[in-house]
Amino acid sequence: MSSDDPSPTVTAPGEAAMASARDGNGAALIRLTDLTKIYRVGAERVHALRGITLDIQTNEYVAIMGASGSGKSTLMNILGCLDILTAGSYHLRGADVSKLSQSKLARIRGQQIGFVFQSFELLPRTTALKNVQLPLAYTHARHRRKRAWAALERVNLLDRAHHHPNQLSGGQKQRVAIARALAQEPDIILADEPTGNLDSVTGAEIMDVFDSLHAEGQTIIIVTHEEHIAARCKRVIKLHDGLVALDQPTGNGERP
Repeated sequence: MSSDDPSPTVTAPGEAAMASARDGNGAALIRLTDLTKIYRVGAERVHALRGITLDIQTNEYVAIMGASGSGKSTLMNILGCLDILTAGSYHLRGADVSKLSQSKLARIRGQQIGFVFQSFELLPRTTALKNVQLPLAYTHARHRRKRAWAALERVNLLDRAHHHPNQLSGGQKQRVAIARALAQEPDIILADEPTGNLDSVTGAEIMDVFDSLHAEGQTIIIVTHEEHIAARCKRVIKLHDGLVALDQPTGNGERP
């Protein structure tokens, strides 16, 4: 995931951007404070994140951008509770995620966060409907079929419910993946390069789906290296060398 953008000048997030991320009580869905991540590679210490401070409020539609090595994938993994921070804090709905056990992190991933990946990550010998049901097997077993149908309906794919992935187009596969994330009724959808394997027309159609979900109240965070994809979001956060280099509204206006 590379970017042709020139390296930006590193500045602190603007007060307006931070204020827009908070509700009337000053609370935030996500609050990161001095977030640091250091990896050890042999004797070397690699500083992937160097002190990230930002808020993301419910129903925000955020793009995270940055060149390869900027820290955006590391930030995404920490937001998704797939990795743990080295220092600082990460609060999700007021809970300090950095202090939770692995089992509790897994519970958050299963109940509060829906993931959408560039490569779809669908089981090839399983129908679209059953792929959507998979995350619900333990947490919502009694209602998983009903939830799966409802999620497929939200992405306009009911007519492909009994098709296998090899019978679906790339755009249809990604809509199944989005439905799978929605079936959990998550607080946040994290999408990692969700249009990366799609042509421009199909990619635009997938962004239409995200636009509609945002209009319904869904919080969405998209990692992308494509400027035109980021422009579809309401806020863009650009990372450079593990720091926030830019944090501002995109100015694209409200979508119907």
